[in-house]
Amino acid sequence: MQMATSNSIHPLVQDDVHKPRPYPASQWGDFFLDYKPCTPQQYLSMEGLAEAKKEEVRQIIIDTAKSSDLPQKLELVHTLQRIGVDYHYGKEIDELLCDIYDGNIELLDLRTTSLQFYLLRKHGYRVSSDVFSKFIDKDGNIGSTDAASLLGLYNAAYLRTHGEKILDVAMSSAKKILKSIVNHLDPTIADEVRHNLETPLFRGTHRVETKRYISAYEKDSTRNEIVLEFAKLDYNLVQGLYCDELKDLTIWWNGFDIETHLTWARNRMVEIHFWMMGVLFEPHYSYPRIVLTKLFTLVSVFDDFYDNYSTTEESNMFTTAINRWDEHAAEQAPTYMRPFYKGTVASVNQIEADLKLQKNKHAELVTKLFIDAANCYHAEVKWRDQNYVPTNLEEHLKISAPSTICMQISNIAFILMGDVTSSETIQWAWAYPTIIRAVCIIARVMNDIVSHEREQASQHMVSTVQTCMNENGCTLEEANEKLNEVVEQAWMDICESCIQPTVYPLAVLSRVANLARVTDFLYKHDDGYTLGYSVKGTLDSVYVHPLDV
Repeated sequence: MQMATSNSIHPLVQDDVHKPRPYPASQWGDFFLDYKPCTPQQYLSMEGLAEAKKEEVRQIIIDTAKSSDLPQKLELVHTLQRIGVDYHYGKEIDELLCDIYDGNIELLDLRTTSLQFYLLRKHGYRVSSDVFSKFIDKDGNIGSTDAASLLGLYNAAYLRTHGEKILDVAMSSAKKILKSIVNHLDPTIADEVRHNLETPLFRGTHRVETKRYISAYEKDSTRNEIVLEFAKLDYNLVQGLYCDELKDLTIWWNGFDIETHLTWARNRMVEIHFWMMGVLFEPHYSYPRIVLTKLFTLVSVFDDFYDNYSTTEESNMFTTAINRWDEHAAEQAPTYMRPFYKGTVASVNQIEADLKLQKNKHAELVTKLFIDAANCYHAEVKWRDQNYVPTNLEEHLKISAPSTICMQISNIAFILMGDVTSSETIQWAWAYPTIIRAVCIIARVMNDIVSHEREQASQHMVSTVQTCMNENGCTLEEANEKLNEVVEQAWMDICESCIQPTVYPLAVLSRVANLARVTDFLYKHDDGYTLGYSVKGTLDSVYVHPLDV
């Protein structure tokens, strides 16, 4: 197995025309060609045991639903979600939450009120934040000193929408108290508080949070052993599937040999798989995950070509060829891009053909969305070459948010989900509605904050950070503070867009929220995509290290 483990940077040949920024090498090489987290015999054994445990957990849900114990119902749903097996019980959980929504909420304590609000709003129910008014006085003081209750309130507040002042106050007050007491708490709750202060529960990436929570739940004296055992088995089985996908993807990606021919491009196929797995993590979405990984691994090379390597003339040539979308149009592309162009057209055409065989009625739109991604990148080249400087942040985001390619990721994910997606849904998403624009803004702003200094060192379109500094006459730190508030406003847009009644199914809208979650993870402290070594430990945990069962 060949796996690079350093943050080494490949030497680049620069000339008078091409002066690319160097990128760290891939962290993975051919690792997944031979790696399996478990033996075939172990898989067979786990599959049989998991199937039996799954039904035992289903019976636990059915029995709990008959109970009149509201906290018990809420805790069970919460545990199933956090431990990563809720996707097996969508119908049962929906019915249970529907019954809870119709019940009485007058006499609940803060912890139960917070959890009920969190779960119902997360599932799209329109619940009023006024339920918290009896716990918070006009000065923002919270009538509780219990750490678990305060943490519940803090996490619930992150499902706020615009204008919910009580949740704004709840969030800031609970955060302040939790920060002041965290070092004096029992280690178990202290770890939970520290983790959520960094990443609120609603914003966690599913498989990352699942792995972390299984370990925490194992130490919980009130744990349900059947739920825990099933969660571990399910996690390992899904992890094995991811490794199988990555083996096939490595074989496909090696055919492009970019580390020989396109040394200026980021080689990040595994990181792209993680990104797409953040959007569609369930095992039954294996094919969509593979397709998304292929498409956006190719798109990543587009990004580096336009942003980091090509001349204006070369970018114009390549864009013309891409829009013709014909193997013969390769002659219009720069010479060094022709093999990649041909391989790209062949790969995307094969995906479209496969989708047509699967009777996917939107198959042809995949290619159109893929071409649209190239056109978004090309637009930024034109603005850069014109030395275009937006006068304010709003103007900047109108032109820069689309090049995050979040619309294309979301829309192709919708298409690959099959019959749940209508033609109207695709056209709606293509028009950058509020929720799509929100995830684009989160991606653009968070990316700019962590990569500002590195990217401004080369010829590059002015970032949102620089634009914010120019617009407000402020320092870098002040600009980042203002931009973080823009990110918070975008999250409110996402929350608001997912509250029923919605025109489009929550099954679709939740994928956009998932994209925001994994984007938040990758750009929280650094550009985790470009600097793959900075997230290597997490990817090792998700893909390489199985749980003991």
